[in-house]
Amino acid sequence: MSSSLEIILPKLTVQAFSQDRASFIWQVADDILRDAFKRHEYGDVILPFVVLRRLDCVLEPRKDAVIKAYKNFKDKLSDPSPVLLSESGLNFFNTSDYDLQRLSQDARNIEINFTSYINGFSKNVYDIVENFQIDKVLARLSKGNLLLMLIKKFTEIDLHPDKVSNHEMGYIFEELLRRFSEMSNETAGEHYTPREVIRLMVNLLFAEHQGDLKDKGIVRCVYDPACGTGGMLTIAKEHILSINPKAGIFLYGQELNPQSYAIAKADLLIMGEDAENIRFGSSFTEDGLRGKRFDFMLSNPPFGVSWKNAKDFIEKESQDPYGRFSAGIPRVSDGALMFLQHMISKVEARGSRIAIIFNGSPLFTGDAGSGESNIRRWIIQSDWLEAVIAMPTELFYNTGIATYIWIVTNRKPEHRRGKVQLINAVDFYEKMRKSLGNKRNYISDEHIQRITEIYTKFRQDKHCKIFNNSEFGYTKVTVERPLIEGGKVVRDKPGNPKPDSSLRDYEKVPLTDSIDEYFRREVLPHVPDAWMDRSKDKVGYEISFTKYFYEYKPLRSLADIKGDILKLEAETEGMLKEILE
Repeated sequence: MSSSLEIILPKLTVQAFSQDRASFIWQVADDILRDAFKRHEYGDVILPFVVLRRLDCVLEPRKDAVIKAYKNFKDKLSDPSPVLLSESGLNFFNTSDYDLQRLSQDARNIEINFTSYINGFSKNVYDIVENFQIDKVLARLSKGNLLLMLIKKFTEIDLHPDKVSNHEMGYIFEELLRRFSEMSNETAGEHYTPREVIRLMVNLLFAEHQGDLKDKGIVRCVYDPACGTGGMLTIAKEHILSINPKAGIFLYGQELNPQSYAIAKADLLIMGEDAENIRFGSSFTEDGLRGKRFDFMLSNPPFGVSWKNAKDFIEKESQDPYGRFSAGIPRVSDGALMFLQHMISKVEARGSRIAIIFNGSPLFTGDAGSGESNIRRWIIQSDWLEAVIAMPTELFYNTGIATYIWIVTNRKPEHRRGKVQLINAVDFYEKMRKSLGNKRNYISDEHIQRITEIYTKFRQDKHCKIFNNSEFGYTKVTVERPLIEGGKVVRDKPGNPKPDSSLRDYEKVPLTDSIDEYFRREVLPHVPDAWMDRSKDKVGYEISFTKYFYEYKPLRSLADIKGDILKLEAETEGMLKEILE
């Protein structure tokens, strides 16, 4: 979305502006909460008040009209909600006489009035407040006589969407969550993804399919099974509407973290979306959108998060040939690939597109026959993997590790069928002037455009490799050698040599190669007495970016090395002279 602020200000100023607001909010927390709350608890207080202030700013123009309508109809209608929604012009309301501004003007009754204010919200907002556990927060604020001070400070911030767009609000929540996560040693990656990374994902998702979105009256559904604060959903919607302003876009998501869930739901309410489309709980064990299918799906599932607590449920479903996890389950310490299986289970028959962020593990972890390898085999052999993009490091707030965007679809364009595109974009970044946690790099608009162009051109160069699906597969073959005792080969009853398990080895033979020819060419010249036990063959799939994009760097010459040594020797001799003198 492009607000007037974004047009006027230069690049990154929107983010800087939002960081200034976040810094102000953080300072409010530090000034008021310092003695009554531990720093890692600040988020429990500040996040709900940011949401309440945002809701207040949206409700304020029609606040008095809603109160008047409520008083007129509360005794006449069993449920005056339809009237109040119509009066507010929104999909939520508050019937209380108070908002944060009015609460600050009655210090004597602040606690009673605050409770009345919270209870005045429509049911969809009250669910948001409940997930922030506002009752516990209120009790501690009241005990420390801090409620009035906090409310007064928050009335100084104008968070109306006309002043702070949803895009800017996303940055504010990102920055606050980053700081709170650092204080509590939580994993910030469970909450949000940097906005420029989401924009790249969205660009790649729609780059070759904009024509499909231009028809009149189209309706599309977008889903994120680990939606955090909802950034991927809202940016995807903004992108589609920039292509077709009249498109009907419905957003859906699920989130396990209560605070993030509450923020995402509040954001959708303010946007005029159906907030009930955001569900709480684990997408694995409590699929809140069971049976629902989606046109576009995006996600950044937590890296390396264990699914041990859901082990029994997932293992049982994996035995169902029609279940989400029937292709295989990864090791219990990392459930990333299960998010992708879950998303694939929700594709539309007419064609869906998926963009998901992984670390390197899903590309190659697991030997042939393992859960991870079997999942990769299932996806690639089904011709669903369209592209993988290697990203720069140090893009995320909580980790500097290498990350990859996978593009998956059940309906590839003709020119991509049977092929997978790999893009090496590790050098496409700018350094940040100031680090934010582990985030030291960002992807500029120019880099987003360049990566998208490489993707759409679909031509091989130093940044792009294109492979047939079968080129990622291999057969793991067991190679045996004879057991020798007393200088003689030990044989079984039929006279065949017994294998020596200590000499047993394995070969990964590409599916594009003949196993017999490979064995004669690569094994027998080195161990002439070896044979293959083909009964143990296993097919595996893996993707190795290092191998495909390896660039040989020649060793330095002896003359260069000698020159450096002599230079260091001269420098150290001078230092020794200074010490001795």
